Amino acid sequence: MYRRIHAALAQNPPIDSFDVFKEGKAQNFFESQEAVIALCTYFQELLKNIKDLDEKQLQEELFKLLQVSLWGNKCDLSFSAGEDSSQKSSPLQSLENMVPYILVNDMEKVWSLLVNAKKNRTERSNVRVDIILDNAGFELVSDLVLADFLLLSKLADEVYFHGKSIPWYVSDTTKHDFNWTIKQLGSANHMWMSRCGINWEGNLKKGVWVFRDHMFWTLPHDFSSMSEVAPDLYAELQKSNLLLFKGDLNYRKLTGDRKWEYSVPFHQALNKFHPAPLCSLRTLKSDTQVGLKPGQGEQIQASEPEWMVSGKYGVVQFDAGL
Repeated sequence: MYRRIHAALAQNPPIDSFDVFKEGKAQNFFESQEAVIALCTYFQELLKNIKDLDEKQLQEELFKLLQVSLWGNKCDLSFSAGEDSSQKSSPLQSLENMVPYILVNDMEKVWSLLVNAKKNRTERSNVRVDIILDNAGFELVSDLVLADFLLLSKLADEVYFHGKSIPWYVSDTTKHDFNWTIKQLGSANHMWMSRCGINWEGNLKKGVWVFRDHMFWTLPHDFSSMSEVAPDLYAELQKSNLLLFKGDLNYRKLTGDRKWEYSVPFHQALNKFHPAPLCSLRTLKSDTQVGLKPGQGEQIQASEPEWMVSGKYGVVQFDAGL
């Protein structure tokens, strides 16, 4: 459907580059202002003391921002079917209450990988993190905050963002959405929002942030086919120290969109897709889930039949690769 919409527009200049979902994405961003302000304020206050944080405190802050990015994935216009999907309040206030709903929590593994990469970096090898983006709006802002934290904490030297090459799944992030969001923040009349936007424009100019899009992200193939269908993209991802896959559709494509037994290992479901160590940050909105403890899924199913599609639960699910 999304490809047909794009094709219809592409054949009709001067609207051939028009994004029919642009208004909805912009509305989601503006309706999430309270949450965006709260997150940008928290982040800028954090930066004042970031050089004084010890390793344990850095870990705690990383875990907070990973969770904000995880639950930001609830803000999905394709999932809400036109209903309000904006983030109205600060997500930081409810993180502790949300921990029990993270069914697989591999944040410790993500931390260990980044710390080890940092210790082993050389003058010739930067630590690189790639974020495969999902939704524009508040979720994108949460991803940008996480990315900047990785740089400023020196857990990463460069961050690559991967978005859609055409408007996709209503609120998925395109290059225009990415640049528009940063410009909106930079020109905001709120001090900390503006500071974030200006700093992030600087990251792009310095080349420590890079945005890439690729047609593969909008093709029907699951990711185990990437090395054959898009070898250039697969080779690019192999340069990364850590791949962060955002959202439900990316999870479905990671696992082949199959109705697996809940306890099937994540590594097995990836079906030899291992360009680099990877982690999925995903709220559950479709009926595929792997890597759970024996009986865990069945236990939730007994009391909550809609648990796999409600967006109530999430995973931070890591695979180290080969």
